[in-house]
Amino acid sequence: MKLKMLNGATAGQEIEVSEAAFGREYNEPLVHQVLTAYLAAGRSGTKAQKTKAEVRGGGNKPWRQKGTGSARAGSSRSPIWVGGGRAFAAKPRSFEQKVNRKMYRGAMRSMLSELVRQDRLVVTDGLELEAPKTRMLVGKLKELGLDSVLILVEAYEEKLFLAARNLPAVQVLPVSGLDPVSLARHQKVLATVGALKMLEERLA
Repeated sequence: MKLKMLNGATAGQEIEVSEAAFGREYNEPLVHQVLTAYLAAGRSGTKAQKTKAEVRGGGNKPWRQKGTGSARAGSSRSPIWVGGGRAFAAKPRSFEQKVNRKMYRGAMRSMLSELVRQDRLVVTDGLELEAPKTRMLVGKLKELGLDSVLILVEAYEEKLFLAARNLPAVQVLPVSGLDPVSLARHQKVLATVGALKMLEERLA
């Protein structure tokens, strides 16, 4: 299949990309599962509370069983007392969900293919800045008609990363750092030719 170049010396020309990576059907259940798993893996899972047995104190019975007119109590650290332990205390846990490599790659192919179908994947021959200035990047994106955009490059480019870090709707990622949440978060994806070829090799 072919994608049209947006700007530069090759503007209007078409680039050939793999049907296996950019021409798949959209598999919504798989994409949802991979996105959920990716977000779950980012949770720290370090929340911890104390049970009745772990709260300090409460060793003695607060008062005798009968004759006081009060309810029976065996410990001042009961969950219904102020300062008591939690009945169902949270403990550190892992929220990780298993997603194998085949599923992950399948979801990425599905998402990229859907971006192509919706004309949300934009190709450029390069996006170079003379200096790491935000206004320069804003100007280039305005020329391309892009607002909320994920910029995909082959490798880390300091000027581009520094220029984009103050723009909340713009994210710059090398192909090695691409993740499904970033693909789903932005309205459009602006990819260099080199980045597309690297993606093609990884997902083919």
